[in-house]
Amino acid sequence: MTETADQKAKPGLGLVETKTYSFDGLTLENGEWLGPVTLAYETYGRLNADKSNAILVCHAFSGDAHAAGWHEGDKDPGWWDDMIGPEKAFDTDQYFVISSNVIGGCKGSTGPSSLNPKTGKSYALDFPLVTIGDMVECQQHLVTRHLGIDRLLSVAGGSMGGMQVLSWMVKHPGRVHSAIPIATAIKHSPQQIAFDEVGRQAIMADPDWDGGNYYGKSLPAKGLSVARMVGHITYMSDSSMADKFGRQKKARLGAEKFTADFEVEGYLRYRGENFVKRFDANSYLYITKAMDNFDAAAGRPFQEALQGKDIHALVIGFKSDWLYPLYQSQEIVRACKLSGIEASYCEIDSTYGHDAFLLEIEEETHLIKHFLRKVFYGYNVLEEQ
Repeated sequence: MTETADQKAKPGLGLVETKTYSFDGLTLENGEWLGPVTLAYETYGRLNADKSNAILVCHAFSGDAHAAGWHEGDKDPGWWDDMIGPEKAFDTDQYFVISSNVIGGCKGSTGPSSLNPKTGKSYALDFPLVTIGDMVECQQHLVTRHLGIDRLLSVAGGSMGGMQVLSWMVKHPGRVHSAIPIATAIKHSPQQIAFDEVGRQAIMADPDWDGGNYYGKSLPAKGLSVARMVGHITYMSDSSMADKFGRQKKARLGAEKFTADFEVEGYLRYRGENFVKRFDANSYLYITKAMDNFDAAAGRPFQEALQGKDIHALVIGFKSDWLYPLYQSQEIVRACKLSGIEASYCEIDSTYGHDAFLLEIEEETHLIKHFLRKVFYGYNVLEEQ
């Protein structure tokens, strides 16, 4: 494989490879059996001799295993490339970073578009409902059974990735030394569920969805595109949209009355159309439903679910994030404190909205670098320096 000029020009990990790991399967939280299971994953950096430097990075809703570096022919690097690599927040000169695609997804891990071994056809809606906890259980298989790592130095992620972090804290506390949940929630609010439901209804209203049985036929492109447009609005903020687009108008072409007059309209249509090219509509339904059903404490106060857990936590929120507002990050910190978990909380003054966890690189890098140094080398070592 050879690097392009763009890839050579930007420092980082260079070319990376997506690998797969398959196992017999698992019993899901709803009691159903899913198997066999394949997970797509990538690793960056080198695992040290005592396997104490491993960090799992969990992706958000539409992410995948390709978190950093470049694939051959890529126009852009992995989704968190600014944060993962030599001398970055997750410094691959020091840490071994793991990223995997969740089950239910469509980028290499088992999901509704995968072949059902019983029928030889895509699962479609025969795929069982999966939970955030099921996603974490599969990650635990990858980390412990395949990579041979008994305890992770840290688990980190934003948005749905942060939900996975919280699930790790509750389900596998003995396998996690520290946790970095970013712009996330213990459970979805009614508003968050409502936005997801609008997206699901847009997909299911598309006649090409055909009850989920569209594989090999026309895709429900219009429905999925609208779902993404709605979602993308929630990822930004009023301020960031005003700065990026204002009320700037596009040149009107032809006589169509309801063309995209404003730049923001054209942008949303572009994002929606591009999303259709890389994401599966049924995965959209399954993953958003998993997010909506998530409750890190399973109906209990979260502090009770964390009681007795020996974990260090760094919780990060963003002031302009109205999809996952600050009070939800504060609830996580409060529960950590009440349970006896040592937790640091940082609010970043950003105008980017929910997308800030992907864009506020300098602030996040400073916070995460310092936190990881503390949990890896120990508090006393730092205080003596």
